[in-house]
Amino acid sequence: MSEIAETLAAKRADLEAQQAQISAPQGDTGGISFGKRVGEGTSMAVDRISLVAAHERLGDMLSDVRRAQAKLADGTYGSCDVCGQPIAPERLEALPWAVRCVRDAGRR
Repeated sequence: MSEIAETLAAKRADLEAQQAQISAPQGDTGGISFGKRVGEGTSMAVDRISLVAAHERLGDMLSDVRRAQAKLADGTYGSCDVCGQPIAPERLEALPWAVRCVRDAGRR
């Protein structure tokens, strides 16, 4: 279990660093405007929208990592949060932070 704890801790640190990087001020971005022509402002707005989506995905994954760490600490690691059934070992090997079985993860 200590290997899993180390893997989860490393993943959590990585995700938190990525979120911090995305959240950091972007520097001089100028004004963003949407006009009839695609210009620098429109391009920057699209980039920001993409960053918001990436930040949300990282947040979701970070929540799963934190939940997996809590489950590891309380002895429920490896059981699905939804149905309570065991999560397939192959799934946990591929995604050590998985907190739902494949069936319930597909319903998310």
